[in-house]
Formats: sequence, structure tokens, C-alpha cells
Amino acid sequence: MARNDQNHGAAEAESARAEAERYRVAAEDALQQLDWTIGYLHGIRKTAISRALASNRYYIRRSLMRKPDVEDPSVKTAET
Repeated sequence: MARNDQNHGAAEAESARAEAERYRVAAEDALQQLDWTIGYLHGIRKTAISRALASNRYYIRRSLMRKPDVEDPSVKTAET
């Protein structure tokens, strides 16, 4: 009986890890889409919106995902 409990606990832990990985991948995909959107908005000279989104992206990556932020493309150009 104890062995079944251990197997069940291990299966639940593996299921939780797999679910966490799916959420991490989905979050990374969403950030890639956000990066594209920021670049697009900057390219069409909607820099105020792109800066606001870049600020949000910075917060998400640094605070929620605990990763260093990538360079903000709107900071490098003279258009800002």
C-alpha cells in the first residue's frame, strides 16, 4: 500500500512539473509576441505606446519570470 502512495505522489509531482513547464513555454511565447508588437509599434512611430509596453515587458521578465530583460529597441534610436 505504501508503494502505491509513493507512486501516486511521484506521478502528481511529475504532472505538476509538466503543467508548470507548459505555462512557462506559453509565457515565453507571449513575451515573444509582445517583443514583436513593441518593435512594430516603434517602427510605425507609436513610440509612447511601445515604451509603455516595453516597461510592462521589463516588469514581467524581471519580477514574475526572474529573468534579465532584453534591450529595449525604443531606447537606442533618436525617435524616442
